[in-house]
Amino acid sequence: MDYFAHETAVIDDGAKIGKGTKIWHFTHVMPESEIGENCNLGQNVVISPKVTLGRNVKVQNNVSIYTGVICEDDVFLGPSMVFTNIVNPRSAIVRRDEYVETIVRKGASIGANATIICGNELGKYCLIGAGAVITKPVPAFALMVGNPAKQIGWVSEHGHRLDFGDDGIAVCPESKDKYQLEAGSVHRVNS
Repeated sequence: MDYFAHETAVIDDGAKIGKGTKIWHFTHVMPESEIGENCNLGQNVVISPKVTLGRNVKVQNNVSIYTGVICEDDVFLGPSMVFTNIVNPRSAIVRRDEYVETIVRKGASIGANATIICGNELGKYCLIGAGAVITKPVPAFALMVGNPAKQIGWVSEHGHRLDFGDDGIAVCPESKDKYQLEAGSVHRVNS
C-alpha cells in the first residue's frame, strides 16, 4: 500500500487511491472512485462511487463528495462545504440515474460551509468564500461570496485579490505574476 489510511477509515474494494495520499479518521471511500496522488482526506469525509479527485486535492473535515463530482488537480475543499448531485431531490422518488455532473477546475478553492448546487462548473483558481451558495457557473479566477453567490472581484493563482489598473493589468503581491482582464475574463500573462 503506497498511501496512508487511518485504522478507522473504510476503503471499499474497487476504489483507486494514488501514491502518497492520506486518508484520516472515519472517512469512507466507496467503490469505483478515483483519488489522485498526494491527496489529503480529512476526518469524516465520504467519497461516493465514481467520484474523481485529481492530484493534490485537499478535502477538509466533514465533506461528502457525491457521485457526479469531478475535482481536478490542486483543488481545496473547506471544512463542511457541501456538494449536491440532484436538482430536485425527493425522499420517495429514486433518482440515482439522474445525477448531475459538477466540475471543479484546477486550483479552485471552496471555503468552509459553502454549498455548490449541482450542474455548475467552477473555473480554474476561483475562490468561493465561506458560506457562499453557488447557483451558476463560476469563471476562472473569480472571487464569489454570499447567498446566492455574487462575483465581487478576481484572485490570482496564489489566492490574492487582484487590483486591475486602467491598462487591465494586475500583479499578484505574492508571486509577482501578471494577470490581464479583458472581455470579462482573466488570464495570467506570461512573465
